[in-house]
Amino acid sequence: MLLETSRSLITKGWTIDQWQSAYQQSGALPSDLLSELLNSLSDNDPAWISVASADQLAGQLDALARRLADVNGDMSALPLYGVPFAVKDNIDAGGWTTTAACPAFAYTARDDAHVVALLRSAGAVLVGKTNLDQFATGLVGTRSPWGAVPNTFDPAYISGGSSSGSASVVARGLVPFALGTDTAGSGRVPAAFNNIVGLKPTRGWVSNRGLVPACRTLDCITAFALTVEDASAVVSLFSGYDAADPFSRTRPTSAPAHFSCKPVLAVPANPRFDGDNRAQSHFETNLKQLENMGATLVEIDFTPFSELAQLLYAGPWVAERHVAIERLMTEQPEAVHPVVRGIIEQADRYSAADAFRAEYRRAALARQIQQVLATADALVVPSTPSIYTIAQVLQQPVALNSTLGTYTNFTNLADLCALALPGGLRSDGLPAGITLIAPAWHDASLVDFGVRWQAANTTSPGAPGVWQGEWPPAASPDYVSNRGHEVMVAVVGAHLRGMPLNHQLTSRGARFVEETHTTADYRLYALSGTTPPKPGLKHVPGSGAKIALELWAMTPQAFGEFTAEVPAPLGIGNVMLADGRRVKGFICEPSGFDDALDITAHGGWRSYVKHAK
Repeated sequence: MLLETSRSLITKGWTIDQWQSAYQQSGALPSDLLSELLNSLSDNDPAWISVASADQLAGQLDALARRLADVNGDMSALPLYGVPFAVKDNIDAGGWTTTAACPAFAYTARDDAHVVALLRSAGAVLVGKTNLDQFATGLVGTRSPWGAVPNTFDPAYISGGSSSGSASVVARGLVPFALGTDTAGSGRVPAAFNNIVGLKPTRGWVSNRGLVPACRTLDCITAFALTVEDASAVVSLFSGYDAADPFSRTRPTSAPAHFSCKPVLAVPANPRFDGDNRAQSHFETNLKQLENMGATLVEIDFTPFSELAQLLYAGPWVAERHVAIERLMTEQPEAVHPVVRGIIEQADRYSAADAFRAEYRRAALARQIQQVLATADALVVPSTPSIYTIAQVLQQPVALNSTLGTYTNFTNLADLCALALPGGLRSDGLPAGITLIAPAWHDASLVDFGVRWQAANTTSPGAPGVWQGEWPPAASPDYVSNRGHEVMVAVVGAHLRGMPLNHQLTSRGARFVEETHTTADYRLYALSGTTPPKPGLKHVPGSGAKIALELWAMTPQAFGEFTAEVPAPLGIGNVMLADGRRVKGFICEPSGFDDALDITAHGGWRSYVKHAK
């Protein structure tokens, strides 16, 4: 929905799709919309460290025009054409100052960070760099000379950190997405406190080239957005192997993209809330919602997770933070925020032997955690045990920060991915969230389930009044098939479980996902002369019925091999499901319906076969 005034389009709260629609359907110009947006941004807003100048905007618009010309004016070839975004100010952008929230450290970046370069090549326009806990050390959003970033629901409360500014500008609808980083939880805590989505990818899937490191072996660049779809789309665009980053990893082609048909979610036994009864009650409500969605909840011993979480700051990994700013700590220690300095100075406590001992313990705990998670699709936790006021954090900056990391600090140490999701509002009106955590490379599975959670949530995302339109939004019908990393295939006949050709799926490692139905726009026919007997599915809008089917997930390679075996008159096309998704599935050539028997009344092949016997 595009909201118009007498002067201009109002872009507040737009998603990526709404920005694209403004350009492609409404004929708006990036120069108009982005200039208007920049004019609305305030230098006094503590969420921003710097905002694009007129010259910086003009330079990006010129580059955008060249990119559009290179694709012959096809805006759809640039998936982020004219879409504004912001980055945490520990991520480089060529020609911009990078501060890491420390003026004495500041420098002008010569080149874009790898992720920024990829986003700009997709058509995105950088409008500002955001505030953070200095050197990305903190989960509170108060450790910056640019000021504390207030919560978007109640300014007395913290926004969460360290990616405080990025979460704030997304929650207030100023940009549709922003980049953060996550070493201890900085891409998840601010998401929870501002009612938005935070996607922390598998470590190494996103290049860190051009990032001021906190802990170089653990850092992850993350995405904030109002919706799961936007967060996932952005990560998909800036992820991938980068040979120039020694910590970059190649994503395996066999990585799953969906939970099992009846997901099992691990839940900490006796979760910690530090006396916050509202937080505890709210999480219990969220768990009931998950059960209503068909999930089975299994309590687990959270001890190895907690012990690993404590290692991050009470162990030698703080030495990595010292390495990142060693020169500044040596020459100008007074330039570092006192709380941050106190944390980094702990590096002197640890020897090389301590580092090896801690690594051995980390590996042992990570193995225990992997074994626990092997019995479930994911772990679900409250994103934080509680939320605090700015005044409380200033009084107890280290203790409360440590508490906030209860459900986040272990994630990168154990090589896990995570998705922070809005969980609605607590009884006091403050936002709270849940986080889904899974083994490395299960990112797409988390996203797929996150879309389902989002559709079941009744509270619109972002700060109050930001969301423009109905909630939940209509799901993109191609979302699962195009943005997952497995191919979802609908089968309606001889490939069903227990049927004679099911082995063509199972022998290729295909994974059963669920039983479901088409929309009521299909008819099913028993084809003549096929061995073994097979049905044909015919799309007849307005004069069909729902047809029972099964969904199977398979790798792209397995899908290619599978389709090569499909005999005429059958083929593979697109099938619309009753819930709005569009997936790959069996269709039939028109000639195949000659002499075929209409069996639509049976509602599916399995029912027909049973009746025919």
